[in-house]
Amino acid sequence: MAKGPGKYDDLATYVRESADATAVVVIVVSGSKGSGFSVQAAADFLPALPALLRHLADNIEQGLG
Repeated sequence: MAKGPGKYDDLATYVRESADATAVVVIVVSGSKGSGFSVQAAADFLPALPALLRHLADNIEQGLG
């Protein structure tokens, strides 16, 4: 994961501020700037992010079956 602003960082900022959240993950598929993602979170949250995303993926797969 690259450090610094990504192509959808402006959208992630909007979502984070609108939700008054401490962290956001924005995933965009075939958007106006192409596909990509942006993460805004404190550094201490980042180690937990892969497990969270795996959990979400598992839930999505279970819902499809």
